[in-house]
Amino acid sequence: MEYTTLGNTGLRVGVAGLGCGGFSQLGLAQGKSEADAIAIIRQAIELGVNLFDTAAAYGTEEVLGKAIKTVRREDVVICTKAPFSFSNPHSTPEGIVASLDKSLRRLDTDYIDVYQLHGVPPSAYEHALNDLAPVLLREKAKGKFRHLGITETAPHDPEHQVLHRAAQDKVWEVVMLGFHMMHQNARDRVFPLTRASGVGTLLMFAVRNIFSQAERLRATMRDLAAAGEVPQWLAETPDPLGFLIHEGGASTVPDAAYRFVRHEPGVDVVLFGTGDPEHLRTNIASILKPPLPEADRQQLATLFEHLVGIGLDAPHLSRPRR
Repeated sequence: MEYTTLGNTGLRVGVAGLGCGGFSQLGLAQGKSEADAIAIIRQAIELGVNLFDTAAAYGTEEVLGKAIKTVRREDVVICTKAPFSFSNPHSTPEGIVASLDKSLRRLDTDYIDVYQLHGVPPSAYEHALNDLAPVLLREKAKGKFRHLGITETAPHDPEHQVLHRAAQDKVWEVVMLGFHMMHQNARDRVFPLTRASGVGTLLMFAVRNIFSQAERLRATMRDLAAAGEVPQWLAETPDPLGFLIHEGGASTVPDAAYRFVRHEPGVDVVLFGTGDPEHLRTNIASILKPPLPEADRQQLATLFEHLVGIGLDAPHLSRPRR
């Protein structure tokens, strides 16, 4: 594992972080057992992963808390989130504090390393900044968490309006955002600001269905070509991103996707999710590989850097919260 410092937090974190939500929810969303999920977390730790991202909405806080009992608390970085979402943009200060206390109990820990407001839409940012952040900072002063963060609701904020503001407001120490091969606008909208302010970045959406399901990619290319957004040849080839797969290049499209985001200036941690041990190892290996060849990166920029909001499909979180 390679390690970096998460912005100005001082936290030393692996560049590959395990997401405990997403489409997999540690395999629980596909019918795996709690024991299987715990095993995934412990295998990740053995491979050098030390940052774990969960949320009140994921139903995986208890599993994470159980899994990390085999290591020293100071050797892992726990990130979790308050239930603040596009569908519930007016969370109350009292509700946020209650959720924080519940997360501490479910994680069975004395403190959380990064506590984040979860999926804040642009219309609710002022409420988050002016009404909720001051209350959370008082809880931080009590030692309940170490660093305050905020995550965007990527499908509903493709222009990164929230994080464009948050990176400049000197309140949020960590942000979570979407960025991938066909949604590159954070390069101009977010990363210059986070780098200048020392705000740590957690990268989500590196690989969504668009890069893991071949037919989803082909259908997207057909739609984009019909709209004049990409060249017609991308709609006509059965393997639109096949130019990335070659000796000296990527081994698969997901491999290319992880390597593309990992080496973007401004990205601290690339989050990935899985419930499968082999997939776990493959994802980490891709994140630790060298950058894509410069010619391939230039081709991706030429073809796709103007696109906004492509491939930001979000999972349906169906597991009950406890």
